[in-house]
Amino acid sequence: MNTSGFFVTGDPMIYGADVSIVLASIAIVFSLTYFKKWGWLWREWLTTVDHKKIGIMYLLAALLMLFRGGVDAILMRIQLAVPNSHFLPSEHYNEIFTTHGTIMILFMAMPFMFALFNIVVPLQIGARDVAFPMLNAVSFWLFFIGAMLFNISFVIGGSPDAGWLSYPPLSEKAFSPGPGENFWIWGIQISGIGSLLTGINFVVTILKMRTPSMRLRHMPLFSWSVLSSSIAILGAFPILAVTLVMLTIDRLMGGHFFTMDAGGNPMMYVNLIWMWGHPEVYIVVLPAFGVFSEVVATFSRKRIFGYSSMVFSMIAISVVSYYTWVHHFFTMGAGADVNIVFAICTMIIAIPTGVKIFNWLFTMYRGRIRLTQPMLWTFAFIPCFAIGGATGVMLAAAPADYQYHNSYFLIAHFHQTLIGGVVFGYIAGMYYWFPKIFGFSLNEKLGKWAFWLWQIGFYVCFMPQYALGFMGMTRRIYTYNNTMGWDMGWAPLNIISTVGAFLMGIAFVFQVWQILYSIKHGERDVTGDIWDGRTLEWSLPSPAPLYNFAILPEVNGIDSFWYQKQAIQNGDYQPTAPKYEPIHMPKNTSIPFIMSIFWFIAGFGFTFEWIWMGVAGLIGVVITLIVRSFQYDTDYYIPVEEVEQTEKRLRNHSSVHLTAN
Repeated sequence: MNTSGFFVTGDPMIYGADVSIVLASIAIVFSLTYFKKWGWLWREWLTTVDHKKIGIMYLLAALLMLFRGGVDAILMRIQLAVPNSHFLPSEHYNEIFTTHGTIMILFMAMPFMFALFNIVVPLQIGARDVAFPMLNAVSFWLFFIGAMLFNISFVIGGSPDAGWLSYPPLSEKAFSPGPGENFWIWGIQISGIGSLLTGINFVVTILKMRTPSMRLRHMPLFSWSVLSSSIAILGAFPILAVTLVMLTIDRLMGGHFFTMDAGGNPMMYVNLIWMWGHPEVYIVVLPAFGVFSEVVATFSRKRIFGYSSMVFSMIAISVVSYYTWVHHFFTMGAGADVNIVFAICTMIIAIPTGVKIFNWLFTMYRGRIRLTQPMLWTFAFIPCFAIGGATGVMLAAAPADYQYHNSYFLIAHFHQTLIGGVVFGYIAGMYYWFPKIFGFSLNEKLGKWAFWLWQIGFYVCFMPQYALGFMGMTRRIYTYNNTMGWDMGWAPLNIISTVGAFLMGIAFVFQVWQILYSIKHGERDVTGDIWDGRTLEWSLPSPAPLYNFAILPEVNGIDSFWYQKQAIQNGDYQPTAPKYEPIHMPKNTSIPFIMSIFWFIAGFGFTFEWIWMGVAGLIGVVITLIVRSFQYDTDYYIPVEEVEQTEKRLRNHSSVHLTAN
């Protein structure tokens, strides 16, 4: 491909992407203009500070990035299906390899996680909003702008090709001279700032915004998982930010932090990036554990087994995750003493994960299990993650890792845990809370087709890769010869793996079809409690009103909503007549969206080393902060009459109205 100019040229797929981008943009502009929705878009979405709408935008972005990252994966599998393939040139393969990993971890898993944070946590803890609504909007728009900056590298300037973690010296200016690597740095830096702000916001929200009667020991396990993940974010993402600043100094200012000349050391970068990178793995999987805990308890109709041990294990994972990063480079030659410490820590972290799996199984034991879509994904997760955990312990043994390291065995393990844990978990969460978000459930038949295609495709794709690793196939190669392909047996297993990738792609198409079909034909949630849930979000109508709770709920213990429902059914509890008061809410603001535009300008300018544009963008960011500091009319009160009318309209069919004493 030719990237000497501003636009990427020379590849038919790039031209196809150009055409699709132009057509999609025209269609969006035409639709908004024809249906006169520009004002609606601005008022309801671009300037919103409502945590529920922000969660929906995160969810849509995550699904879009899942599509983009999935296409990259299928392109790589086509290239590797047969020996001596010329489907992709080596440069293009490296770019796809880089963007696939970056998108799936930072631009798919993170927004999927933040979508559930925003949609569920305030409802579960009896709060009317997050602690910092305006900061929450800033977090989303920084993520979104960072993701867009990274993704336009496909057609403008050229994609990064130094790997999804951009190890030096390959990511240094001498080996990656174009703007591609700068796109990687600034896209991740901007979105990473948004992620850090989200972590701060939800730590404060959970600790300070719970309904007054909810103690920490009564908090739902999903909210506990969010707290654990957010605490880990506070420790990990500053490391990422500083590392990217150092790499930027190397590339743009002639620094030598990570070069061998002038006293630098590439291994310092590897240590720093994995000091963020391995906690990041647990950051994205901990909320999935919280999802499974809610799903298992609800669809087994039982209180979760071992609540205290579940909480302790999540906190333990978030802490021990900081002492495992060296297992990613046991072969660097740090010495036996260092390797032993990190090998032991890596094995220790499997213990709290095992505790959780046994607790979920004990919760299901003798429960009245309903095989709903969320429960199916939970069942699929348990054996998948158990295999991933077992292969993780194999990799944790330093002597064995010398054989497995950089092989396709590692690729299979990584995807076993990240797809089996994170993707399965967030899909289960999406199905579980979808009725609460949108007021209707997703079609069961199409969902089960998607589920089974996902499961079959997953194992067909990744099980052969364990064998390929044992057979000597290393990662990061883009082709192999006939001797390796047919005589050593790589090609048949790669063909099978590619078939599995296509099956997962078809499964995603079924899920898109399922969502579109269910918009019109999905079962409407008229009660607000479609699953007969146990936590506070199910006490609200679906979708929840702007203010969430007209009256802050009373919580007397774990699963308080469930036990109050049982008491009402038994005639032992009578809800009191609600007494409404004006509700304090934040006003919408355009500052986060405008600030993100300036961040985009700054990132784009520094990416192409147009310092004037980068500095202008940063000045714009500062101006928006100053303007915000002089805004005093930032909130309002919803009057009692409006609250009464809204509650009367929404609660005609709702199940229980919990009131504070």
